This record gives sequence, structure tokens and C-alpha cells, in this order.
Amino acid sequence: MSWRRLPPLHAIRAFEAAARHLSMTRAAEELGLTPGAVSRHVRALETQLGKPLFLRRATGLVLTTAGAALAEATREGLDRIADAVSGVKLRRLRRLSVGVYGFFASRLLLPLWPELRAAHRELEIDLHTSTNPLDLLPSRYDAVIAVSDAAPRAGLVTHPLVAIATVPVCAPRWLKRGPPDFAAVPLLHARPRPDDWRRWLDHAGFGAVSTQGGSSFESIGLAIEAAAAGLGLAMAIEALLAPDLARRKIVVAHPTVRPTRRHFVLQYEARLADDPALTVFSEFLRARANSGLVERQAGLPDRKCAHRG
Repeated sequence: MSWRRLPPLHAIRAFEAAARHLSMTRAAEELGLTPGAVSRHVRALETQLGKPLFLRRATGLVLTTAGAALAEATREGLDRIADAVSGVKLRRLRRLSVGVYGFFASRLLLPLWPELRAAHRELEIDLHTSTNPLDLLPSRYDAVIAVSDAAPRAGLVTHPLVAIATVPVCAPRWLKRGPPDFAAVPLLHARPRPDDWRRWLDHAGFGAVSTQGGSSFESIGLAIEAAAAGLGLAMAIEALLAPDLARRKIVVAHPTVRPTRRHFVLQYEARLADDPALTVFSEFLRARANSGLVERQAGLPDRKCAHRG
């Protein structure tokens, strides 16, 4: 787009008001200026254009032909600017399309949904859940809640929401006789995170325990449901355990928590950074994450992040 050669906008406003009122004094009252200041702005505009805009007579101001043409154009232009500004202020938030890691949606986002709706009734969101990371690309949606290392990436805005750390869970009956023997109990696997058991066992000091065998499930949620049904022990994401622990169908099988470098993040393309609807959604999620909601909801026993002695 070519650069516009425009006169000073304060001179345009002064001229438009004077042309509308045919009075420097009334224009000055409207603009909060002195009549002398309005007159100087108009004269500067006439000098720049090389044409008189008013005929100054004893009975008052009269627009010249050039002045009348400019008055009509400036009035239309300022009206359009005023309408555009009003439209920005009053515009309804557009409907968002958000891709979400399914387990995050069921355990954290959906429980927060009533609060989000109560705080922002004008916000409308279509959710699209998946367990496949390749489905959760920012280019496919307005935003995604996905798993990431939270490192900066060109062209993307990334907001870490909650850190991912893993901990084993089971039905309460598995602990009636004391801590479980991980070499003897069935280990349940979630196919989207196939290495969770091996990494946790190594971290907790049970490196000799084999992870071969055991049932496998298409999601962490199903693996946890299987654990609640008594099929064995499942590996869970600590930050998303609150709803399952609250139902008292599962308990933490061992207090050791394995931290990771990964987070659940809110991610979207940088070109959408000033989108009003996305800003509202982002600020709500980040405020809830930063408030420590997840930790307070989880109700976990004391954590042990060091290797078992």
C-alpha cells in the first residue's frame, strides 16, 4: 500500500468543525480549543492546499467551492472513522475453534467450563479433542492445548499452563497389604505415552522391574478407568488427577512423582495475538493455571521427586 500524503489530522478536525458550524468560535467550543487556534489550523490547511477554504465576511463564514468539496469529504471520512471505532468497541467476540488434548479437556478444561461461561457469556468456543499430537497443530485451529516443551517457536505464541509429571495410581484394594510390588502387579499402559512406566520405574529406583506385558489402552483416561476397575496399576499425569481422586475410585500407588520437561501449553499463531476472543480465552486459562488451582484441586500426598533410597 502506498504512503498517504495527508495534512495534519488536527487541522482536518478543526476545518471540519468550522465548516459544519460556519463559525470558528463554535468549532473552538466543540473541540476545546480557542478560536484563534482553530483559525490558525484552518489557515495552515489553506496554505498547504494553496486555495482558500472560506470566504470571511462580516456576516460570517462562507465555504468556497474547494472548501465545500473538502468539507463533504472530511465529514464522510471522520464519520467512517467514528463508526469503525464504535464497531471495534461493540463488536461481538467471534467464535473460536480450539483443538485440545483429550485428557486435558476431560480432567481440567471441562470442569472449568461453567466458570468460563459465567465469566464470559459472550465467548463461544468449538472444542475438538484428540490424543494424536499431529491433530493438534496451531495452523488447523485458532488455538490448541497440546503437549510441548514450551520452548519459543517462530511465528507461534506459547503459554505454558501446567507442567507434566507422572505418578502411578491404582484401586484402593491394591494397597490394603501395603505398598505394591511393581514386579508382581499388572502394569496398565496408555498407548499415547508408551514410555511412562519405564521412565517412572527408573526414576523411582525400580529399574530392574520389567514393563513387558500388561493391558494397553488407547488413552490415559481409559487406563485410569481400568485401574479403578481393579485391572492393575496405571501411570497418570499428576496435574490432571483431581477428578479421579475426588471420586475415590483410585489412589496414588506410590508417592514418587517423576517430573518431565513437558507442559500442557496453550499455543496459537502470532498473527492472532491481538484477537479479542482469543485474548479472553488465553487470559482466563493462564489466570487459572497461575492461581495454583491445579495443585489445590489435586489433593495429592506429599511428593517425592528424588530416587528411592
